[in-house]
Amino acid sequence: MKRFLIERDIPKVGSLEREQLREAAKTSNGALRQLGPDIQWVESFVAADKTFCVYLAKDEEIIRRHAEISGFPATKITEIRKTIDPTTERG
Repeated sequence: MKRFLIERDIPKVGSLEREQLREAAKTSNGALRQLGPDIQWVESFVAADKTFCVYLAKDEEIIRRHAEISGFPATKITEIRKTIDPTTERG
């Protein structure tokens, strides 16, 4: 599967309470169960008015279907081609 970064514009998402975030995760997980093994949520980063989500998926189309089912917008979808981190310099 390919790795994607999904940017979601969600006004005031950064001010949601823990229980509201728990419900959002439940909604997302329900959509993932409907879509089957071709998509997996890895993690999300919550900012003031956006979330940045990392997913493994067979293609962009299944990510768009997840957005439709869950109700969470997929404002921008970017395929992650490679990753680097502080240890990359070591070869």
